[in-house]
Amino acid sequence: MTPDNNSRLVYSTDGGLIKEQASPQSASPFPADGVVRIRRETKGRKGAGVISIHGVPADQQKSIATLLKKKCGTGGGLKEGVIEIQGDKRDLIRSELEKAGFTVKQVGG
Repeated sequence: MTPDNNSRLVYSTDGGLIKEQASPQSASPFPADGVVRIRRETKGRKGAGVISIHGVPADQQKSIATLLKKKCGTGGGLKEGVIEIQGDKRDLIRSELEKAGFTVKQVGG
């Protein structure tokens, strides 16, 4: 068997059982097409609404999260490449992201 650059050996006894290990999935359910997507989430949060922002480039995520938290006057955080802002301030977040030069889409209700 020839080694592949795209696969990782899980177990081997020189011809024994070898399984392909799945590559880690992206945290975002959206395509990486350069569009920033905003959606409101309440599932798993005991009814508390959070705005999640997907698609911000990795090098700008921390600064954008800080800017949005200050502009909205709320808490939030950055988890696995997704910016989360507490409360329902979608309109304000959308306008701030458009000012920063992003193409923004609102997803969901």
